[in-house]
Amino acid sequence: MREFAERTVVIAPDSFKECLSSVEVCNIIADEIAGLHPGWRLVKCPLSDGGEGFSEVLSERLGAERVSVRVTGPLGESLEARYGRKGDTAIMDVASACGLQLVNPAERNPLLATTKGVGEMMLSAYKAGCRRFVLGLGGSATCDGGAGMMSVRGLQEIAGDIKIEVLCDVVNPFIGTDGAARVFGPQKGASPAVVELLEERMRERAETILRETGTDVSLLPGAGAAGGIAGSLLAYFDAALLPGIDTFLDYVGFDELVGEAGLVISGEGRSDSQTLMGKAPFGVLRRTSAVVPVILISGTVEDRAALLGAGFSEAVQITPAGMPLAEAVKPCTAERNLRSAVKALF
Repeated sequence: MREFAERTVVIAPDSFKECLSSVEVCNIIADEIAGLHPGWRLVKCPLSDGGEGFSEVLSERLGAERVSVRVTGPLGESLEARYGRKGDTAIMDVASACGLQLVNPAERNPLLATTKGVGEMMLSAYKAGCRRFVLGLGGSATCDGGAGMMSVRGLQEIAGDIKIEVLCDVVNPFIGTDGAARVFGPQKGASPAVVELLEERMRERAETILRETGTDVSLLPGAGAAGGIAGSLLAYFDAALLPGIDTFLDYVGFDELVGEAGLVISGEGRSDSQTLMGKAPFGVLRRTSAVVPVILISGTVEDRAALLGAGFSEAVQITPAGMPLAEAVKPCTAERNLRSAVKALF
């Protein structure tokens, strides 16, 4: 067991995607540390940069009521999506209505997936009195440029009556080499041939948006987020596009939480050089590493030298060498591996 002088520890992980939620990761780490060091003060702050779990985590932090609504799922099925409501503010994430986690891996195809449920969720919240929307983008199964969302009757008509803040760290444009289809399509199940079909459809969608709103989203940074949902939100609703993890940390008062901390623990499902491009643990690192050490505990760790060079005091992989990914991502296995890693560290 390592010797730590710290007595106040802030635990601020992202989710281990499609495996453990950030709340579950937070609770597991806290439980193990409490057993080893019962006198330590543990401050739990589960994170989300806008993807799956964003609405749940931020709603809990802000004391928002959780609301259920029946919407169209990514493949046209009926499902129950949930968002947070506090006063006239709705806290939503698109993953609740059209998330990749809602689609069986064998059935994933962004050419078929729709964002209609996002529009239905927004309209339902508007009818319930919400006028400010905090919307997390990330983890969608879609690449329809927000066409499904905007097809919901009555949604476009409320544009002048609502304010939308969009949280997202993706800077990709709507179309092109770095656009939504070519960069994210393969991650959502698209074959090379389907990617090109998606690109052409997104190009046509950009032309429609330009014709209807006067805004050209084709090369607009960030417009490609969540399969182009961001482009439609920017053009039709004049949404404010905000950096995901930094805005989330502001919302939850993260700087105040770490004011007296001697150690911060963050993590995610997979850490590598992409972590340093603005993912949640890097957002935590930027806020705290100058004064407090930050330990990274993740499902898998690659580019460890780069992570340590960026400022993480440790980069710990919980998955044992040689364990197949299919086994490692099982929730029960991931929990067991996480508990073992924390015990070894502390």
